[in-house]
Amino acid sequence: MSPLAVISCTLLAVYATVAYAQQSLASPVLTIVGHWLRWALFAIALTLLATEIFESDRPLWLWIVTGLLLWPMLETMYTWLEIRALSHSTLPLFPSFKLNREGDAWPNQRRFISLRDWLREEKFQHVQSLKADLVDGHALRVSVFNDADANIRLQVMFLPQRSGNVSVCAVFSSLTQSGVRLVTDNVYLPFGGFYPENWEVERHPWIRSTEALMCRHLRRLAGRPEHLVPFTDEPISDLNQQQRIIERTNTELGFLLPRSQHEEYGVLTWEGRYRVWKEAWLLSYFGLPRRY
Repeated sequence: MSPLAVISCTLLAVYATVAYAQQSLASPVLTIVGHWLRWALFAIALTLLATEIFESDRPLWLWIVTGLLLWPMLETMYTWLEIRALSHSTLPLFPSFKLNREGDAWPNQRRFISLRDWLREEKFQHVQSLKADLVDGHALRVSVFNDADANIRLQVMFLPQRSGNVSVCAVFSSLTQSGVRLVTDNVYLPFGGFYPENWEVERHPWIRSTEALMCRHLRRLAGRPEHLVPFTDEPISDLNQQQRIIERTNTELGFLLPRSQHEEYGVLTWEGRYRVWKEAWLLSYFGLPRRY
């Protein structure tokens, strides 16, 4: 067996291990590792196909470079097809939330139970459990908490995965006296759109620890001289109002098409599709969102 074949088998075994772990953990970090492994495996597989089967006399490095350059083109075509399908699908980009009274708001897994115990230790008080219906029976579940002074609101989001598992993201929010909404989250899904002018958003997909993300949010608050305004409205009203404001903002700024054109042209404009593709690429391989 050639050295290149040995490397290929090793990478394939590592990729299989990552894919198996991903089925239970649903970790965005493992997703990034999987993307890089697929890229390398494609380049090596193309090289082996050309040299071992078709007996090409071109140097190995040329085939490897060709594979490394060809893969982004193929993945870009696939991603654009996915974005087009998303634009024409019935999946709501800014879904409406309702109260979750079904008793399934918090998954019964060890890592989620540990998170709930930590929230209790930090004196976060549960306010409401919400859900938004997506497609094919899947639902986005959100549990909302306030800190002791109600100056920090935490949304714990449980995102359904294709494998049937659930991943978790956290969104910390605070309001200042001047009307600024400070948002710190670790959401790893591409957004690509625009936020209202009075929002200051930081996204940290690499920070998977809710405790570390809260520390980041507290450092942001400590750097501002103005006082915070406690949350007084119900989370369901606040969250649905946020959704409406963001949707209106993105329609006005050319990220979304007007509702009257959705059936014929889809939801996203061409600029919107490009922005989603760009952020999807950055998140898939580097875990970096756009700067908002």
